[in-house]
Amino acid sequence: MPTAIDVNAVTAIDMHVHCEVSHAGEPALPPTLQDGARRFFGDTGGPLPGLDDTADHYRERGLAAVIFTIDIERTLGHAGVSNDEIATGAARHPDVLIPFASIDPARGREGISEAQRLVTDLGVRGFKFHPNLQAFFPNDRSAYPLYEAISELEVPALFHSGQSGIGAGLPGGGGIHLKYSNPLHLDDVAADFPELQIIVAHPSFPWQDEALAVAVHKPNVWLDLSGWSPKYFPSQLVRFANTMLRDRVLFGSDFPFITPDRWLSDFEAIDIRDEVRPAILKDNAIRLLGLT
Repeated sequence: MPTAIDVNAVTAIDMHVHCEVSHAGEPALPPTLQDGARRFFGDTGGPLPGLDDTADHYRERGLAAVIFTIDIERTLGHAGVSNDEIATGAARHPDVLIPFASIDPARGREGISEAQRLVTDLGVRGFKFHPNLQAFFPNDRSAYPLYEAISELEVPALFHSGQSGIGAGLPGGGGIHLKYSNPLHLDDVAADFPELQIIVAHPSFPWQDEALAVAVHKPNVWLDLSGWSPKYFPSQLVRFANTMLRDRVLFGSDFPFITPDRWLSDFEAIDIRDEVRPAILKDNAIRLLGLT
């Protein structure tokens, strides 16, 4: 798949950026969940950036970004931002934005057709799943036909893992169940789809060791480091990022909840080897996404 991103011109590729508001001003999440997530991450308020704003933000910093929405209409009754808006918006900013789509596995055959259309017609480069918000275990066999289609399309699948800031602090966690996001569930998916490139998003609290074990054992599993300031990374994550997983660890911020400025500044202060930093910040993403 061609890309307009000049990988020599950007200093880093952020693998985890949310589009939190549509072109028409509709929030990506129900307002209660979105407001709660902003409080959880210490957001002081103000308007959330749209896709064009996000492109400008990253262009000004010499960065590129993977941007996506989350398909939560079935579980939360909220349409949010459409995949088509992400894809067409990224096409307006091909120098900085890489579009991922999101499809609820419960959409069945219709979802598979949609995945194929999004990749072949609109240039989508991967798929984002959020097991907590979409209320499914990643190793549920009902999701396997969609994974098979994504594998055949030769694009990666990105899965939220660990605790979620969405629902955190709300009564009953906003009805969001954490049980779905243990990264050990992805071990089955990685074993059953060895050609599918799987990205485990976030330091996987409280299951960091499970995420590391799966990634060490399965060479088609990658880790993105989004959702936490690097200064809070557990020591074992830093150790494996420096050694056995140095070729499969990826920079991600979780923008707009964590800015790339904050993440990159804090990353400079942690004990990552000098020769590993370029791989985490850019080179691994280039290889995973086929950007050359």
